[in-house]
Amino acid sequence: MSVRILALVGSLRAGSHNRQLAEAAAKHAPTGTDVELFEGLAEVPFYNEDIDVEGSVPAAAARLREAAGQADAFLLFSPEYNGTMPAVLKNAIDWLSRPYGAGALTGKPAAVVGTAFGQFGGVWAQDDARKAVGIAGGAVLEDAKLSIPGSVTRFAEIHPADDAEVVTSLTEVIRQVAEQTAAAAA
Repeated sequence: MSVRILALVGSLRAGSHNRQLAEAAAKHAPTGTDVELFEGLAEVPFYNEDIDVEGSVPAAAARLREAAGQADAFLLFSPEYNGTMPAVLKNAIDWLSRPYGAGALTGKPAAVVGTAFGQFGGVWAQDDARKAVGIAGGAVLEDAKLSIPGSVTRFAEIHPADDAEVVTSLTEVIRQVAEQTAAAAA
């Protein structure tokens, strides 16, 4: 049985290097793992308890929760916007944290990776995402990290899926997520 990992990408831009990194994860996922990119974060409304009512949850949020509910684990891809994670990623975490104590993230392994233009590759944003996922109930893999600096120049002429160093590091993170998932299921 394959470990199902749901990838959430914090950038909505079509040419996003973080989206390309997620595509690389899906393409190079080790045997026994399946990385699925969630499409549709742009349509998920900002979290608001007034609209999070059983039977009338917005369709895009319900699709996110359904996909997350079917996942065994999560892999979040975060660029860094003004020193922190993008609102779209935080919004997804907020929707998946509810209902409190029983959200789709609860108890499931999660890792955060990413790339950014700056010299540290978005580590502040990724740290913030780890914190939010942990508070939301996810089992954050604190040691499964990948921060790739200089995204604009590094990936100017090469897709992350074709960068051997990136692929090696990314598949190691996926392997760690799969191992944690198997350990949690045992």
